[in-house]
Amino acid sequence: MGHGFGELFKLRGIVTYRISPFELKAFAGVISHGFPNTVRRIAENVLYIVPPLAVGYLVYDQAERKHHQLMLKNPADYENDK
Repeated sequence: MGHGFGELFKLRGIVTYRISPFELKAFAGVISHGFPNTVRRIAENVLYIVPPLAVGYLVYDQAERKHHQLMLKNPADYENDK
């Protein structure tokens, strides 16, 4: 029972190899693979994201303009007030 976590049992007849996380290069390929992959993924999803956002903004803007227009007072209603 004195084994640590991850070593709770023994596998016999199976050979496994591991690389220590301290020996891995944390930023290997970030410039050569990571950046182009990020650009590709963004370009693939632009057509799914931008049109709904644009339509939502246009609807919101028109609603705000109409609301502002309806909130204005009509000067003709106050011509005879003195």
